[in-house]
Amino acid sequence: MSRTLSEAERHTVSVSSSAQRFQQAESERSQPAAAWELWAARVLFLAVVVAMAYALRPFGLAAWPALALGIVAGAAIELAEWRLQRAKLGALLSGALGAFLGVSAAALFAFVVSRTAAPDAVKSFLEYGALLGFGYLGLMLGASKGEEINPQTMETLFADRATGAARENAKLLDTSVLIDGRIADICDAQFLDGTLIVPQFVLHELQLVADSSDGLKRQRGRRGLDVLERMQKMQGITVRVINDDSLHGADVDHKLIDVAQRTGAKIVTNDFNLNKVATLQGLSVLNVNQLANALKPAVLPGEPMHVYILREGKEANQGVAYLDDGTMVVVDGARRFINKHVDILVTSVHQTTAGKMIFGRLGDRAENGAASAPLRRRRPCRRCGFVGSRAALDLPRSRRRLARVP
Repeated sequence: MSRTLSEAERHTVSVSSSAQRFQQAESERSQPAAAWELWAARVLFLAVVVAMAYALRPFGLAAWPALALGIVAGAAIELAEWRLQRAKLGALLSGALGAFLGVSAAALFAFVVSRTAAPDAVKSFLEYGALLGFGYLGLMLGASKGEEINPQTMETLFADRATGAARENAKLLDTSVLIDGRIADICDAQFLDGTLIVPQFVLHELQLVADSSDGLKRQRGRRGLDVLERMQKMQGITVRVINDDSLHGADVDHKLIDVAQRTGAKIVTNDFNLNKVATLQGLSVLNVNQLANALKPAVLPGEPMHVYILREGKEANQGVAYLDDGTMVVVDGARRFINKHVDILVTSVHQTTAGKMIFGRLGDRAENGAASAPLRRRRPCRRCGFVGSRAALDLPRSRRRLARVP
């Protein structure tokens, strides 16, 4: 088995390495072609600028000065293009944003200046000066502070309300909640809306459970896959599988927390430990077990109940029953009523991490019924014609308490 696996691993490594070599060779062949096309475009652009300057003759220049002006202008533009290619994308975007904000501020300043009674020369100087000054400040400050801008912050700033609402309604599904299966009923009852996200590593873990050699684990894994397929067919529910595995080598819980922190989605799980860790890190968690406990009917002390005693309890003379929702009911003095229905009175209710436990005692009717059980009618004695218990018949005749049959 290990030899087969090692051969498969070597085959996978060889295939991946050959694919990488093929991609590298393709990129090396495409690089000279791309460089040749760029230089051809630059030369063509410079020729167009020179021809335009020679044909239009700006500023009343002669033929040769106009030709020289076109060469200088085209070379300056290509030099700027070469310099901008070396800049980072964040610096370019932030510089463009800063320049736009600077020009907007200059336009506002020019509008205010135009309303004043200053001479036209002063107004022109202030307007052009504001345009150059604010544009320069915005460009330089934006380019210099571009590296400090977080892309997620920019995405949050420019995202519309619909996108923000979709991010808030997104929910990450854990492996435990898919194996449990109750999430499908909750979605079918329309208690969950929005987009349900299943990361690829959760789907991979579910597949590993479904392929397990243990029969119970294999059945649970297949049930989780069936639940996921059922949810994909529901109306009004969007199930999306994403390939987001930024933490290589980490366990599924840490990967889920990382994805939730980066996307702002809520985690849907049944895992108690994952619930605690995610809550401590400020994430929103939807626990199906907590929802089930919240939906259980409220039981108050002194309330009568009719239960079925299933087995004996840990303490002496105790009986244990279960409600339809799985709540355990411990009844004092009900050991003799195993496999029977009895009426009880609730004495206390305890909430634990595993769920709710109800403690009670037998009702008055059950206790009286057990204490005053009717005696079977005895046949009269053939010798004396009296009836009574066998214990009384064993006593001497003087001490017997018998009743004559009428």
